[in-house]
Amino acid sequence: MKIFRKYIFPPLYGLLIYFTVRLLHDTDIGLRFWKRTWSQNTIEIMLSLIVGYAGVYLFERLFKYYDQHWPLQFRYQNVVRELAIMVGLNLVLVNLVFTPWVIIINGRLFMDDLADICTIPSLYTIVYYGIARARTYMMAYVDNRVLLEKVTNDHLETELKFLKSQYHPHFLFNALNTIYFQMDDDLPGAKNSIEKFSELLRYQLYDQQQQVPVKNEMEYLQSFIDLQKIRSSDRLKLNVSIDEKLDGQMVYPLLFLPLVENAFKFLGGDYKLAISAGTVNNKIHFRVENSVPEFETPATRKGGIGLENLKRRLDLLYPGRHIFFIKKEHNNFTAELTLNYE
Repeated sequence: MKIFRKYIFPPLYGLLIYFTVRLLHDTDIGLRFWKRTWSQNTIEIMLSLIVGYAGVYLFERLFKYYDQHWPLQFRYQNVVRELAIMVGLNLVLVNLVFTPWVIIINGRLFMDDLADICTIPSLYTIVYYGIARARTYMMAYVDNRVLLEKVTNDHLETELKFLKSQYHPHFLFNALNTIYFQMDDDLPGAKNSIEKFSELLRYQLYDQQQQVPVKNEMEYLQSFIDLQKIRSSDRLKLNVSIDEKLDGQMVYPLLFLPLVENAFKFLGGDYKLAISAGTVNNKIHFRVENSVPEFETPATRKGGIGLENLKRRLDLLYPGRHIFFIKKEHNNFTAELTLNYE
């Protein structure tokens, strides 16, 4: 390919310009190419070869200059600037080579000859520029897209880590607060709570693969619920229903926790709490319903910061593949999450 571009293409380019000029010019004046002297044709062909080699060499040097000194961005201004320079220098080249020869042959320079000398090479220069720079601009476009996607992915990954880390302070505070008050009245129970707390913390810190089996998530939630039951009122009416079909389906971790955590946090009124999880048609349905006090705080009405955090994580992890909504009716608060894990 390099041999073709360096040694074969330049003379073909020069001859293409020459025969196009001859065709248009001779057709216009009714001249026959083969009736001209061979010496004259030979000289003109040699001049065309010189224009071909010199022109291609000039173009390649210009391309290197563009890439080294100007940012490679496919913008209208860049294309016009580069093309204007190429056409201008090419006009200088063809006029330096062909114009003296036309004057020698005809004794003067006619406007028709000048138009042919300037127009045809300029048109081929534009075509050459489009073909030669198309690959360069395409590669630049692909590189920019790859870089943009990398930056976007890095940004999203950082945001996901930040969002996920926001759950930990709430969890740590609640768990430690529970164990603190339990130490005074139930020391064995406090030890058991510490064991559960260690298991939960270990899952959050060490078992965070890209995705985890949903069974692990359900076991984690059950341990979290057991720990929360300790600090809950005796009036708590808890109903937990986990479908046995939830086993090896892969999901992103800690997406169900905010719903359960929010329910325990704002539980009140009749102290009813129902948690259910199941799977149908490659979708996981998770539902939490809890009673709330008659007197609501603004956080209760909105569902808490944790749910806003969850919405953002779902948008990043399951774009177009999840349904999440919260609903407040009378003294009941309901949150439902559906994930398409396929």
